[in-house]
Order: sequence, then C-alpha cells, then structure tokens
Amino acid sequence: MKLNCSHYFLFLILSQFQFPFLAVSYRDYVDALSKSILFFEGQRSGFLPADQRLTWRGNSGLGDGWTVGADLTGGYYDAGDNVKFNFPMAFTTTMLAWSVVEFGELMPPAELRNALVAIRWSTDYLLKTVSQVPNRIFVQVGDPIKDHNCWERPEDMDTARTVYTVDAPNPASDVAGETAAALAASSIAFRSSDPGYAETLLRTSTKVFEFADTYRGAYSDNSNIRDGVCPFYCDFDGFQASMHPFTNITILRCWSYMTEPSILLDELLWGAAWLRRASNDNSYLNYLQNNGKTLGADDNINEFGWDNKHAGLNVLVSKEVLESSIYSLQSYRASADSFMCTLIPESSSYHIEFTPGGLIHRPGGSNLQHATTISFILLVYANYLEKSSQHVNCGEVSIAPSRLRQIAQRQVNYILGENPKGMSYMVGYSNVYPQRIHHRGSSIPSTKDHPQSIGCKEGSVYFNSSGPNPNVLVGAVVGGPDEDDAYEDDRVDFRKSEPTTYINAPFVGVLAYFVANPNFS
Repeated sequence: MKLNCSHYFLFLILSQFQFPFLAVSYRDYVDALSKSILFFEGQRSGFLPADQRLTWRGNSGLGDGWTVGADLTGGYYDAGDNVKFNFPMAFTTTMLAWSVVEFGELMPPAELRNALVAIRWSTDYLLKTVSQVPNRIFVQVGDPIKDHNCWERPEDMDTARTVYTVDAPNPASDVAGETAAALAASSIAFRSSDPGYAETLLRTSTKVFEFADTYRGAYSDNSNIRDGVCPFYCDFDGFQASMHPFTNITILRCWSYMTEPSILLDELLWGAAWLRRASNDNSYLNYLQNNGKTLGADDNINEFGWDNKHAGLNVLVSKEVLESSIYSLQSYRASADSFMCTLIPESSSYHIEFTPGGLIHRPGGSNLQHATTISFILLVYANYLEKSSQHVNCGEVSIAPSRLRQIAQRQVNYILGENPKGMSYMVGYSNVYPQRIHHRGSSIPSTKDHPQSIGCKEGSVYFNSSGPNPNVLVGAVVGGPDEDDAYEDDRVDFRKSEPTTYINAPFVGVLAYFVANPNFS
C-alpha cells in the first residue's frame, strides 16, 4: 500500500496521534550526525591510521594496484562487500563534500573535522585513480563476481583484486565526470583548512573533466569493463537483473530511470556545474548554457543518486539563478521547481509515492538512498530560496522553503525511529536498530577476536547465522523498509539490510542542518 496525496497530507497532520512511539527522544541529531560520519571508518580500505575509532576493522587491500604497477590503496568499499567501485565512491565523495560546503558551519567543530577526514580518505584515493590522465583512468579495484561468491572479512581477502582501467580514447564520461565533480566539490570543502590541497583537487578536477568530455560515453561501453561493473554500477537505460552470486537470488542493483541516451552524460553537466562553483570560471558557465539541451538538462528526470544526477544538478545550478541572477540558466531553476512540486501534496504535479508511515518510496531496492538524497536537495534548495526571498512555483500554488524542510525532517525522523516499527534504520542509534546487516566485516568475528584467517566459503556459517552481527557498524544506514513499512532483520535480504556509502553521505549534510535547526518551524 502506498499513500496518495490526501493520505499523505492527513498523515502529516495526525501522525503524532497515529503512532504512540513518535517521540522527541528519537531526535538526537547531534548523536546521529556523529555516528553517520563514523560509519565511513568501517568502510575504509588500505592501511588504517592509529586513530581508527572502529577498532574491529583492520588493514586491507594493501596490494591494490600492484598488478598494473600503481598504488591504488585506500578509498572505500561501497557497501557490504569488498570491492572499490569508483563510480558510487566518487558520488559518495561529492555528497560528503556538498554536505560540508552547505552545512559544514552548522556542524560541531569535532564533527566537521571528522567529515573532512572522511572526504580526504576518498579524495586521496581518487587522486591516485586519475594520476595518469589524460591517458588512462582506473575505475574499479576488485572482481565483483569473485568477491560476491565469498563471504569473508576484507582483512582476509584472497579474491582477485582486478584493476579495471579505461585508456584514451575509450569513453568514461560517467565515472570521470563524477570524479571531476567529487574533486571540485572537495576543493571547496578544503579551501579554508588546507588551501594547498584544495588547489591540487581543483587543478586535477579540470584535467579529469576534460578527459570525460573529450571521450564521451559510458565506461560500461568498454568490453573490458562491462563484465566487471554490470549489473552492479553501470550507467544504462532501464533495470538490469542478474543473480546475486552469494545468495542465488535476483539482484536489481543498477536501477535507473533513464529514458533518453543523453542522460548517460548527465555527469558532464554535473562535473561542469561543480567546476563552475569551485572556480567561478565562465568557461563552465558557458558549458552549462550551451550543452544543457544536448546533454539532457531539460529532461524532467525526478531522480537523484549515484546513477542520475539531474535533480541535484538542477538544484546546484539554480543557485546561480537565485543568488546571482544568471537568467541564462533559468531552465535549470525551472526543472528544480518541477522536481520539488512532485513532492508537494498540494501541487497538481505531485506523484512521488510515500509509504503508509510517511517514507518516500521509489522502486528498485535500497530505498533509503532516495530518502537521504532527496532530503538533502530539499534542504539545499530551501536555503537557496530563502536567501533570495523566493518560493517554489508549482503553478496554482506557491511553496515556501519551510515546506521543503518539513518534508525533509519527516524523512530524517522516520529513519531515526519515528516509523511504524519504532526502529532506527541507523545501526547503533537508539535502542532498537538492525542487528543482522548484510555486511561481511560486521557479520564475521574481527581479527582481534578470531586471529585465524576465515576463508572464502568458511564465512558462510556467519552469513547464515540467525544471531546478531558481532561487530556493530555504528552509523550505517541500511537499505530500509519496503513500500508497506515492513522490515525483517534478515542478513540475506540485502535490498533492505545492506548499508551503502551513498546512503550515508547526503545524510551527513541533512543531519548537520537539523543539529542547528531542530525546531526550524
């Protein structure tokens, strides 16, 4: 069951009476922010520092890149596996950096430092992956098929650490464009604390963007890449189904809402927008003006995530229209308004679906990625609108920034426990949270508790265990409940129980806003 417009509006008014568990005690935004950032330490690959706080993790992937004569250590594992997929990692980095750019000043100083550390763990790795530009970029480390056939700790990895590369003139606009965006956004985040590093990030970003724009096309178009990235993180039209190698169930991980080939190049506009924001260079402004239609900026794509940047792109570029009156970019602002109107029950274009408990729901899987990314751009757009004293134009109704914040806060509170199950979907937050998440390192005893190696298939006993995970991946936000608010704490059901870096990254910014504005209305 899903809510229509009238049902959702009624829910917003009466939710406090419908669910007795809706209590302010769930709203410790400071604690949630701290834990959402801490999660990234559990996803680290490489040699861990002395101040590693999730001490059940150890060093891993120390030989990454040796097969191609490069140092590709570091970075993050994307989810509950041990593969470094650069496409979602770069998006994760962009969103962490955007969180700091927009909301960093609202974070407690210690958490701002932790957020910058989390960003740098990724940008240091991403700089290595593009060190051979303009000739080559590295787009992934680890054979996902072999990795997913095993259930083992990253510290014990003995599967192939295959390095996937794209050599010019072969295309990689999606990964390279997102990497350019990540480096440019991060350059802004580091500008005040480490200007030298910020300059390195920005300078590298311009080179990576040139590679992305010169050799247009998806990285999965390359025959040597396709089998390694699809169906996991390839940029293509429609849904792609395959068998999840470890559980023998169908996986829909490369979900997408693309209908036109131009959308494959949304990362080019996204990268250009971030380079414009970071450099104030008019050449990127011209790029956005001249390539918007060609690259699909006018397409009404109501989605934002690692595979589709349009809603986020339109919000980002709208800042130029709202605050600098650059009306040649008005079409981006119009598209941003259009997306916001799909979330407003009072609007005639409202069509985003909500669960009976009030959670944004999109088809596919790992639903909370939609709730966190959409909440993030709701808050960012609300800030842009408020600063310029404007509202969202939904035709017959005009929507104030506070309305966007209201929708975002409802999503946050749902995730933290104000939902029909009374469960926090952030691990380690509140008293009730998922105990059996789909995560190799969390579900297998740590090397400190079990120093002996646990091989590829030896981990099956832990995968199939009905007991809770021995290592708490604090701060991890899981995929979340289904369209009826149902959630079974089941390690096998990876669509619901697997955390990902790109669920958490935008949530960092969202939580930072509510730390400073818990009662904004």
